[in-house]
Amino acid sequence: MQQDTDKDLWISWDRYNQLIEQLGLQVHQSGWKFDQIVCLARGGMRVGDVLSRIYDVPLGILATSSYREAAGTEQGRLDIAQFITITRGTLEGRVLLVDDMVDTGVTFDRVHQHLLQQFSAITEMRTAVLWFKGHSKVVPDYYVQKLPTNPWIHQPFEDYDSIRPYQLEAWVRKGKSD
Repeated sequence: MQQDTDKDLWISWDRYNQLIEQLGLQVHQSGWKFDQIVCLARGGMRVGDVLSRIYDVPLGILATSSYREAAGTEQGRLDIAQFITITRGTLEGRVLLVDDMVDTGVTFDRVHQHLLQQFSAITEMRTAVLWFKGHSKVVPDYYVQKLPTNPWIHQPFEDYDSIRPYQLEAWVRKGKSD
């Protein structure tokens, strides 16, 4: 594991799971009750899945994309999917909107407004993330870490961004020899 700096934050799988659990505990300790979770794909999917399991509430998934430039390191035009996939019913009541992080806040703010406009049965929406960067224009309701220096967060699943199917055999063999 690499060393954390003001510019880079390196997250292991163990740390990632601990952060999700801390976020879930923070929401619980707030006393706020919600009916559904909507996570933003792709970064918020693991967070949303775990919280949905812990709270035993339906999980909705909304695909968004803005980090396609420069191999996924620069924010570009924001695309929001037309539909939400949800395990039960439709989006209504009290909703917890979940992602892995709030970077600039542009995506989170636009999605928040989009959901409130598209789903008039939402009575209240709060937001939860693992990381909240200091330069964000949006402050989430719940977050585990505020990162004032705005580091690039190296998440454990990013290893898969550079692996292609033809490389899997060598990747799996390497993992078995370690």
